[in-house]
Amino acid sequence: MSREKAFLQMLESSAAIQWNIAMILEAKAVEAEKVKQWTHHHIHARAFETHEDQLKESMAIHDVIVEMVEGLTKLENGLYSNLKAVLGSGEEEGGGFENESGGFDFGEDK
Repeated sequence: MSREKAFLQMLESSAAIQWNIAMILEAKAVEAEKVKQWTHHHIHARAFETHEDQLKESMAIHDVIVEMVEGLTKLENGLYSNLKAVLGSGEEEGGGFENESGGFDFGEDK
């Protein structure tokens, strides 16, 4: 397989992964709205004996959300590394991408 075809396959795979991530994020948004509604109805002072218990429950929910965002960030950083490898291999000083048939300009003016 030629280097160009390998890079094209990497880009196609990255696009497919990004599509799947978009679908995951859409599902997470729906889930987050449900959690928000549940939280508004159940995490209030009357549901807990002490303010500390309420704070602990709120922090536990917050920790789960932070872990999810960190996981997605790591995934996106990995995809960024792949795209950087593909685009950085033929990058010109002016920001274009050059291959055997010519160059592509990414809109950056010199």
